[in-house]
Amino acid sequence: MTDMNDEPTTLLRRGLIGSVVTAICCFTPFLVVIVAGVGLSAIVGWLDYALFPMLFASLGVVAYALWLQAGRPGRNPKALLIGMAVALSALLFWLEFRFALRISVAAALPVAGCALWLRKSGLVAAENMEGGQQ
Repeated sequence: MTDMNDEPTTLLRRGLIGSVVTAICCFTPFLVVIVAGVGLSAIVGWLDYALFPMLFASLGVVAYALWLQAGRPGRNPKALLIGMAVALSALLFWLEFRFALRISVAAALPVAGCALWLRKSGLVAAENMEGGQQ
């Protein structure tokens, strides 16, 4: 059985690993070379249809893990994160991957901003708790 305090750290680690691996596969020819090397070149054209939603889902896992680590301030963002991952994936499909890099960076920036905001709000909450105990 896992410790509940360890769950956000594990989620964060898995989300970051998924984001990095998926980004490497999306933006470099790494996966194309591997797939072609094993004789599956026919699926190379379809890889983006799986990789970009996986990237957005991994970024959602990172944002959710950061929310858990911050002590769950505010409402649960799970539905919003799922909706954002689906909306960004649909937008990429609709635009036929023309702005894939820009949209991916635009998806990663709010996660980074959320991390900074949660860290700052966590520090303020910790200071307020310390001040109340003295």
